[in-house]
Amino acid sequence: MRILLIASAFNSLTQRVHTELRERGHTVAVELALGDDAVRAAVARTDPDLIVCPMLTRAVPRDVWSTRTVLIVHPGPKGDRGPSSLDWAIHEDAEEWGVTVLQAVEEMDAGDIWASVDLAVERCGKSELYRGEVADAAVDAVLLAVQRHAGGLFTPDPLDYDRPDVRGRLRPYHAQEFRRIDWAADDTATVLRKLRSADSQPGVLDEMFGREYFLHGGHPEDRLRGSRPGAVIATRDGAICRATTDGAVWIPQLRPRRTPGGPATYKLPAATVLRGLLTAVREVPVSPADAAGRQTWSEIRYREEGDAGFLEFSFAGGAMSTDQCRRLLAAYQEAAERPTSVLVLGAARDFFSNGIHLNVIEAAPFPALESWDNINAMDDLVEAVLTTTDKITVSALAGNAAAGGLMLALAADEVWCRDSAVLNPHYRLMGLHGSEYWTYTLPRRVGAEQAGRLTSAALPVGAAEAARLGLVDRTAGGDAAGFRRWVLAEATALAGSAELTGRLVEKKRRRAEDEETKPLAEYRAEELREMHRNFYGRGEAYHELRRAFVHKVCPVRTPEHLTEPVGRES
Repeated sequence: MRILLIASAFNSLTQRVHTELRERGHTVAVELALGDDAVRAAVARTDPDLIVCPMLTRAVPRDVWSTRTVLIVHPGPKGDRGPSSLDWAIHEDAEEWGVTVLQAVEEMDAGDIWASVDLAVERCGKSELYRGEVADAAVDAVLLAVQRHAGGLFTPDPLDYDRPDVRGRLRPYHAQEFRRIDWAADDTATVLRKLRSADSQPGVLDEMFGREYFLHGGHPEDRLRGSRPGAVIATRDGAICRATTDGAVWIPQLRPRRTPGGPATYKLPAATVLRGLLTAVREVPVSPADAAGRQTWSEIRYREEGDAGFLEFSFAGGAMSTDQCRRLLAAYQEAAERPTSVLVLGAARDFFSNGIHLNVIEAAPFPALESWDNINAMDDLVEAVLTTTDKITVSALAGNAAAGGLMLALAADEVWCRDSAVLNPHYRLMGLHGSEYWTYTLPRRVGAEQAGRLTSAALPVGAAEAARLGLVDRTAGGDAAGFRRWVLAEATALAGSAELTGRLVEKKRRRAEDEETKPLAEYRAEELREMHRNFYGRGEAYHELRRAFVHKVCPVRTPEHLTEPVGRES
């Protein structure tokens, strides 16, 4: 079928639906809902058999939904209505939730139901839940609805609150009045629910040091305690720890409340935002190995199972600043010294990495210089992985990866990917040439011609397609926990395999041969010359595109080499 996706953003769920529908042979077009006229024009241009809206924050024009079948993906069970579905699910500590695909009508979220899939609510932040369990259920529901529409015999169910399987209800917008933390009364579990229900947007509005901030993200702490609930009692790697009535919580990011007429604000590491106000607060580090056995916040954890080491890292939004890259490099170097034969890299769930940290760069006194430092720190990390010859390295992608973050993954000997992950092997939309040794690692996996297509097309790649291309080596299904168990079993089996010694010998031989043909330093120098031009050259689009991304506005212009709309049809 010809399917048009209409979305408020080409976000992770829209990309996932895009790749899954393409994988099943449908012709898919994408239109951002930037106005009713743009939507009407897209419908006229593509003449779709079906319109699907994976993530939409505005109504579809009446003249569109009244003449064509338009399916809305709502992140709630049957009968759930309103703009804050997941916020309420986490806030109320729901154990089960759902995703419903319903037909667009005049009244929001009240149309006939085409499909509904239940899901278990993990104890995590809203954005992580959205990219994980919600996205899995949404894809299943969309594929079922598309199949039913294609069959032509299915009649969707009208919304009927008298039916026992319709357990949702109309809920109000989850405003700050519901989110506000009473530090003197709320226990740790309550504080965490409030923080997690708002971790990405809009955050929890709160006051510290006489100023107002939005708090983003929440993680439990098992040891630190404070005598005054709400007080900042520690920092760690940019995050702050605040006391609760019965414990403490870590908050990784803050966003200052925008003052009337003042500049827009955006999320940054909490300690960065509070710089100068934390002089009396102690830094409490934790090693990756210690963090792996504790219930505390840490971006990096390390554990071993037999002869396999597992270096897990999880950075908010998948972005890696200069400092984060350097800390991960130090942890990698330490892990590489351990007497293991296999080293696995990647988060337990959610993002692998999305590359350099655009928000931190935007906030720097000299963004071009910070960009340069950040990309060099990424390069140092990738080089360390590429030059590890006494272990088999594995990148385990439980979630999405993009740009330099994906190129970091490709530095490993093998890439294992959960079949729900979406990969974006390009830098094009940020006006960058890219570094991280991609001109070496990408062509050696997929060939020069395919590497050129992937980096220029700027389209997401699903796990199945990535495996066919050779972009990844193995894929596995199941949920995030199941994928983690599979990685553990496969890595320990690899570490004990009879073929391991031979593989290491061949790895050293190939690395030496590649180095003789063209040194890694040469690849890096060539890439960084282009990146230096992107960062410092006149007429380059990178800085404008970065600002637009950070401040969530449409850029005035795009890179000169972007001559066609990206992601419109494929």
